[in-house]
Amino acid sequence: MAKSHRVGIAMDFSSTSKLALRWAVDNLINQGDHIILINVQPPKSDHTRKELFEDTGSPLVPLEELKEINFTKQYGIARDSEVLDVLDTVSKTKEAKVVAKVYWGDPREKLCAAAEDLKLDSLVIGSRGLGSIKRLLLGSVSNYVVTNAPCAVTVVKGNKSSNSRH
Repeated sequence: MAKSHRVGIAMDFSSTSKLALRWAVDNLINQGDHIILINVQPPKSDHTRKELFEDTGSPLVPLEELKEINFTKQYGIARDSEVLDVLDTVSKTKEAKVVAKVYWGDPREKLCAAAEDLKLDSLVIGSRGLGSIKRLLLGSVSNYVVTNAPCAVTVVKGNKSSNSRH
């Protein structure tokens, strides 16, 4: 039997991160793989669990717990039925093991740290496609992660809106 892979998916519940999740499920996840949904909360967020896990990130949370409303209250994450449906389906159809982990801080640093801590084989991240000026000012999370993560990184680009230049 082939070795199962550990695939991290950066999830901020934006349309591009959901696109990245769907892409990973369709193109990367094989029978029995491990999916780790990685959510990075802003450092200012002040949820009860942050004090406990600010340095290490939350414990790994199994899909069953992720579905519970209690989890979303504890970590301040919106309950997203679309994401839960995709995860539920892949856990049944491909017998993937699904867990989530919450970090607090700069997404660039935390995603790279997560890739190392969780010993990921690959990380999938959505790209918001900021314009060149914004990217220059803000720095692109995906560019940083591609350059600094200790594993393979796939950047899934969002669809360009009809009024943007090609």
